This record gives sequence, C-alpha cells and structure tokens, in this order.
Amino acid sequence: MAGIYLHIPFCRQACHYCNFHFSTSLNRKNDFVAALLKEMEGRRDYIGSATVETVYFGGGTPSLLSEEELQQILGRVRELFTLAPDAEITLEANPDDITVAGKLKAWKAAGINRLSVGIQSFFEADLQWMNRAHDAGQAANSIRMAQEEGFDNISVDLIYGGPTLPDGHWEKNVAQAVTSGISHLSCYALTVEPRTALDKMIHQKKKEAVNPDDQARQFLLLMSWLAAAGYEHYEISNFSLPGHRSRHNSSYWQGKPYLGLGPSAHSYNGASRQWNVANNAQYIDGIFAGKLLFEKEELTLVQQLNEYIMISLRTMEGCDLQRVSDQFGEEKARELQEQAAPYISSGKIKLYEEPAKNPRLVLTQDGKLLADGIAADLFFDAQD
Repeated sequence: MAGIYLHIPFCRQACHYCNFHFSTSLNRKNDFVAALLKEMEGRRDYIGSATVETVYFGGGTPSLLSEEELQQILGRVRELFTLAPDAEITLEANPDDITVAGKLKAWKAAGINRLSVGIQSFFEADLQWMNRAHDAGQAANSIRMAQEEGFDNISVDLIYGGPTLPDGHWEKNVAQAVTSGISHLSCYALTVEPRTALDKMIHQKKKEAVNPDDQARQFLLLMSWLAAAGYEHYEISNFSLPGHRSRHNSSYWQGKPYLGLGPSAHSYNGASRQWNVANNAQYIDGIFAGKLLFEKEELTLVQQLNEYIMISLRTMEGCDLQRVSDQFGEEKARELQEQAAPYISSGKIKLYEEPAKNPRLVLTQDGKLLADGIAADLFFDAQD
C-alpha cells in the first residue's frame, strides 16, 4: 500500500504565520498543472506496483483548482496507478472556496471523498490577526454546506495559543466543531516560523508574541475536552472519532511509502527520501526541459531508527519495542528502553507491557507537551 501527495502551490493571499511553499500569483497555474501531470507520468515507478490507498491534495490552497483541473489530475492518477476501490481522496479547502456556488458538487464529481477545511478559528479577531482569506461567517457556513452536499468525512484545522484567543474562545472553537458533527480535528499551536511575516511583525513590535505557557495550557484543555467528547487523540495534533482517522497522514506515521508530486513535495520509499525544488518557476521549467529538480537523502539504519522513534512517539500506539528489535536489533531495543527510563520515572513516558501485546513506549499527557524534545533525546548517534 502507498499514498500520493500532490502539492498545489497557490494561495489567494498569504497567512502571516505560514511557512509552506506557495505563491499568490496564479499566472502559471495552467503550466503548473501540465508540469504536474508530466512529473506524475515520469515517476510512476517510484512506488512500484503498490496499490494507492490514499491521494492527498495539499498546499497551498488546492481548492483554487478548477473542476476541470481536478478531474484531469485524478483521471491521470487512475490511469497511471492502481487505485484502491475505497481509496481516501482528500482535498484541503478554504472556507471561502467552499462557500462559492457549485464548488462542492464539482469536487464530488471529480472523486473527492474527504475534505480538510482550514477553519483555524470561528472568531473574526483571530482570522484577521492571522490574515486569513475567509471570515467567521464563511467558517461556519462552509461546514454546513459541505455536510448538506453529502460530505460526511470532514476534518477541520484549528489553531490555538495565539494572543487573540482567550481560553473561553478556544473552548467555543472546539465545541463548535464537535457540535457540528465534525469527525476529525487537526489542532496546532500557533508557531512563529523564521522568515515569515508573523516573525517579522513580532520583531518589529507590530504584533504581540505568542506565550508558550498559554499554548501548553490550551493544549491540555484541548486534550481534556476532546477526550470527554469521545475523540481518540491518535497523534499529537490529530483527534478523531473512532474509525475516522486520516488514512493518508496515518501512513506517514506508519512509515509507508508515498510519492510526492509538485514543487517542494517530499517522497519516501523506506530507505531514502527526496524533495522537489521549492520554486514554482524552476519546477515548471525543469519539468518542461525534461529534468526534475530535487534533492535526495539515503537513510542509514540509524536514521531510519531515529525517524521511527520520532513518528511513533507522536501516536497513541507509541514506539513498538519489538518492532525496533526485529528491524534494528535487540541491542537497540534494549538501549532505547534504557534511554527512556528517566522519562518513565518522571511520568512523561508510560511503558506498556501487556499480555499478548508487544511492549511499547507511549507519551503521557505531560510527555506530549515535550514530544519533540523527548524524541530528540532518545535519538541514537550516527556512529551507533
């Protein structure tokens, strides 16, 4: 089984916090689609004969694609790859696109069966502070309209920890998503990435800096509220009702191979990863000249182990010590458990040793607050 990720590098306007690759100019969108199809054809063998169980349109803003462009891209996917009959096909969409008449019908007709909606907040002050293209009314209406059109597999993105979001508003954001019948939520702490507009404005004292204590508190509140509402906290930033996990994103955390198409897109085959040039013009011109511009990294066994530690600790299933033993050796599994001992003692990691189940390391609620740092501390040195 494998997945396909398609990066659509266009946005209507730039959110202040975003550090993903995109352009607000649509001048070469037609050229981009042609280049994407050409790359797809040239790289059809990357995942071999594996059945494709997920297709994910990310960005950028994939909902800016026309009906014809979506149909053309998905039609080519079906021609070049073996697509599972029940394949999950996700489109990231902004509320202002969803509320445009006819868009939802077009997406359904093209084969989209899951929407990931960039709500971020149901409050106007938050949306304006982030420089989102939609307003609070469109945020609420987009969910209702998608459900009325028959989309029952909907995820929404919410952002917490910003200076304009008091705890009471954060609770209302989460409650509105839950009471709207949303089966999946991706919730992210507002991160100030280097060289973003937000980073610059904070340094210039034009915007208030984020408060790490506020973010930690709102994350703990989030976990409590969604657990009470029956959601699984199956990955650090992702929550779902039972049976509604994102199959595509889950494949990343399970280490399955995937093919990334488009500028800045990453691909992974188990032993190596590669990533395309993060420049629209260079990507398009390179493809038309018969040359894909990318970088590649061959992963050593230690790098593969460290990657498994990082991604597995983010999940509710945790790091399977038997898998570590089988794939990387009994000594590595023993060393990993020893390295985790201080975190087990301090209550940040739980060691589960259940009958008929492999022993595993799972982050506790306190541990989830420090997930990245704990994972990095458990990494093996390159010479190990």
